Amino acid sequence: MFTATLLTSPLSKTLDLATTEALRNAWGGGDIQWLAADEAAEFSLQSVPSNQWDVWEDLQKRGVDLVVQPSENRRKKMLLADMDSTMIQQECIDELAAEAGVGERVADITARAMNGELDFDAALKERVGLLKGLPETVIDKVLAERIDLMPGGPVLLAKMKANGAYAALVSGGFTAFTAKVAATLGFDQNRANTLNVADGVLTGTVGLPILGREAKVQALKEITAELNITAEDVMAVGDGANDLGMLGLAGAGVALHAKPSVAAQCDIRINHGDLTALLFIQGYSAADFAA
Repeated sequence: MFTATLLTSPLSKTLDLATTEALRNAWGGGDIQWLAADEAAEFSLQSVPSNQWDVWEDLQKRGVDLVVQPSENRRKKMLLADMDSTMIQQECIDELAAEAGVGERVADITARAMNGELDFDAALKERVGLLKGLPETVIDKVLAERIDLMPGGPVLLAKMKANGAYAALVSGGFTAFTAKVAATLGFDQNRANTLNVADGVLTGTVGLPILGREAKVQALKEITAELNITAEDVMAVGDGANDLGMLGLAGAGVALHAKPSVAAQCDIRINHGDLTALLFIQGYSAADFAA
């Protein structure tokens, strides 16, 4: 058995009954279950429709995300999340660079690296090098003034943890940021790179080895082994090319507002919903969020 989930942005709530019923009828699905009025609904399927991605493209034009996945083991025992542009709305290194006066240059490198156009390690070293001489105190300034949580994040963490899930934040960014974000949202652990500091200023170097794509995969393997669960029990979420390894290995790999080249390699693509979409595709309803 499979489950088809349709969802929209919680700000627009444009999912109508006619669209949902038309798709259910065309695909011969089961009864429609509304998870949130005008925002999220699901129905069962006997098999994956052959025109799934054609329908997905059509629904995208209407601001609707569509996910089709096995019904079994939908509720995951672990959340493995990227941080930048996933659990927070910004890229931390871009915000540091803006404070250093090299914002546009660094942001361009970041965008190309996240799209898979550049080697991640080399791109990180280049960008960190441009931060050399920046006072360490700027990190706290950026955290306080420039960083915003991604909508839906607090609800996602609260609900999954209330149902016994383990949560790990694994970022190609920096521990100075993941520690704060992890503590704020309630992650059980966080892993990231280290910005080297000497005499109160950034040295322009990053601690080695660099945590990149393979390190995220390794984190998934290590943590699941410690918890005595499998990769199938994991929901991973990210937006960049360095997330593809963990997204492909996890039972549910979610490309959240991802770069097109990244989303194209993932079966679960959320372009309109926020982080609460990760609860809807596990079968939770809006009423469950408040419980």
